[in-house]
Amino acid sequence: MITLNVPGMSCGHCEAAIKTEVGQVAGVSAVNVDLATKIVTVDGDQLDLDAIVAAVAEAGFEVVS
Repeated sequence: MITLNVPGMSCGHCEAAIKTEVGQVAGVSAVNVDLATKIVTVDGDQLDLDAIVAAVAEAGFEVVS
């Protein structure tokens, strides 16, 4: 599992955009978005962190470490 801090999320549209983009990354089996804590968790096999961060960026958001 990978956990990401994505502070720019604020609504259902944000959640849907991130789930769509990150869900398309190879190896991803589940994407969970918690708008209250601004945390995205990604489950799957052989996850590529760089590809997931790029997918979050494609959705219009930035991962903060």
